[in-house]
Amino acid sequence: SAVCLIEEFDNLLVVQTMSKSWALAGLRVGVAMGSAELIEGLERVKNSFNSYPLDVLAQRAAMAALEDAPYFEAACRRVVASRERLSTKLRELGFQVLPSAANFIMATHPEYPARELFRGLRQRGIIVRYFDRPRIDEYLRISIGTDEDCDALLAAVAELLA
Repeated sequence: SAVCLIEEFDNLLVVQTMSKSWALAGLRVGVAMGSAELIEGLERVKNSFNSYPLDVLAQRAAMAALEDAPYFEAACRRVVASRERLSTKLRELGFQVLPSAANFIMATHPEYPARELFRGLRQRGIIVRYFDRPRIDEYLRISIGTDEDCDALLAAVAELLA
């Protein structure tokens, strides 16, 4: 994260979703961090761009999550460990996995088109993202879930490659 650079650059605004690592996906909430001047500017225009302001429940849940730093740190460690484990297992199955510092990976297999893997996984109830766009159309975007989610994905992929 670039949060550590906020003190150095008064024109830097860091925006983060609270969906995955804070487990608040259903609330559609995020956080913006920056200089007081930037935050004041956001406050002035926020209702012009966001016609669905956060309800009190979402605000309270976000505040409670922000106050629980140990949970966030543990969740981040779990995502990193799961991401590394999944990347390693996919490489063992012949995939190329791009380096990632996010809660997802991009993976491609030299012998199996991404579109076909996407369809096969979907038929097995495994949802990954496939983008029919130049430069990424041979990759699957795989979100990092629980170890159980990753095991289900790996089993389905192994079945498709067999």
